[in-house]
Amino acid sequence: MKTARVTLTPAAEAIIAQLKEQHGPLMFHQSGGCCDGSSPMCFAEGEFLIGPEDVLLGRIAGCDFWMAKDQFAYWQHTQLTVDVTPGRGASFSLEIPLGVRFLLKSRLFREEELPELEALRFGQM
Repeated sequence: MKTARVTLTPAAEAIIAQLKEQHGPLMFHQSGGCCDGSSPMCFAEGEFLIGPEDVLLGRIAGCDFWMAKDQFAYWQHTQLTVDVTPGRGASFSLEIPLGVRFLLKSRLFREEELPELEALRFGQM
């Protein structure tokens, strides 16, 4: 598998490494809700309960990245890149006390990448 649904920048990877030292294994969830719901949220692994309406997009820096199924239906044709920016978000995400927040950047998948992604449809990894 060469094409990934979710990737990350070196800056985000450095913050994740710092958070892992403090909190142990981590996970991400993207809900698309109100407030900072459009930002990926980082939790200690198992702190956020994953349900049948969540889709596993992949792993970044050894962390599962989940998305609400209705959001996946909208974003399924896009590759998401997790980045970090200075500033305080309005969420319970673990990076907030560091004075930064995670954010998503996106690009549409190219036509030649789509068949490869079919195996990852709705979390079928």
